[in-house]
Order: sequence, then C-alpha cells, then structure tokens
Amino acid sequence: MKYVDWIRMEDGTPEEFGLIMELEAKANADLVDRVLDHLKLLDVDWGGYRINRYQHSLQSATRAYNDGADDEMIVAALLHDIGDIISPYNHGELAAAILKPYVSERVHWIIANHCIFQGYYYNHYLGGDRLARDRFKEHPWYDDCVYFCHHYDQNAFDPDYDTKPLEFFEPYVHRLFEGKKKHLELNLAAD
Repeated sequence: MKYVDWIRMEDGTPEEFGLIMELEAKANADLVDRVLDHLKLLDVDWGGYRINRYQHSLQSATRAYNDGADDEMIVAALLHDIGDIISPYNHGELAAAILKPYVSERVHWIIANHCIFQGYYYNHYLGGDRLARDRFKEHPWYDDCVYFCHHYDQNAFDPDYDTKPLEFFEPYVHRLFEGKKKHLELNLAAD
C-alpha cells in the first residue's frame, strides 16, 4: 500500500492529496453496503413495539414509496432511524448527518428534526411537551416535517402492512449515494 510522507497535513503535496483521494474513493466504493449493514443492526427486538426498528424503517420507506415520494424522501424514510443503535437520544441528527451530502436541505432538515416532531404523538404521555415542534411553526419546512412524521413514521408500526424488503430499496440508496460530486463539493466548501 502507498503512504504519504507527511505526518501533518500542512506538509502535504498536491500529489499526496491526490493519492489520498484515490485511496479514499476505493475505500468508499462499498459505502452503501456499509450503510445498509448498519441499518440491519436495527433488526433486533427491543420489546414493546409490534415490529422492530428495522421493519419500521422498511415500512416507513414503503409508505413513502406508495405515497409517490421522490427518491430522496424514500431513502430518508428508510434511513431516518439508522442512528437508534448508537445515538438513541439524537438519532435524527445522526441520520441527517449521514444523508446530508446526498439530499436537499429540506430533506436534511426534516430528518434532523423528525424526533422533535414525532414527540407530538407521545410526549404528553411522558410528562413532556406535545407541542415542542411548534417552536418551528414559522419554518418553511414545518408542514413537510409534520407530513413526514404523520404519513411515514408514526403509523409505520403495523405488522400486517405489505412492506417491501430491503432489496427493493437498495437501488434507490445506490442512486442517491452515487452523487459523490455533491459530497466532494460539500467537503471542499467546508474547508
């Protein structure tokens, strides 16, 4: 394997950074597979729900698909709870961070905030504020997030729903994540 000569980025050359980008591209060739493998970690019974989080994710994506949503929203619905395993208290932000290089600002915002909006359905039973989402009432994507939660999330716990398998959604994820140019542009703009 090739390595750069520097130990501090500030000492790197254009050729070395070209090498790094080439090697990172090879390493990330299976990114979608790694993301989907992580999604499959939700395929455990945590108890309480009639279906597990993996099935919930598939059902959310199926509901988005059946509703005629675009590819971004279908993949976002599929991955919206992917962070539950390692970040249960802010999993929406983690899912949004994974999706950010590949989706619109609107879809990113919806996924980042869906946990707050989802609380509308249960916060009041747990001593919380059911209307916590209303602090975003004037946000241009408020209604879109309400729609996402109502149509694709809170109702996606039905064991009898005709849910599509992951294999159906894999091409959607591949198409969306193949927008590598957008990812590179975001990284270059952030630096």
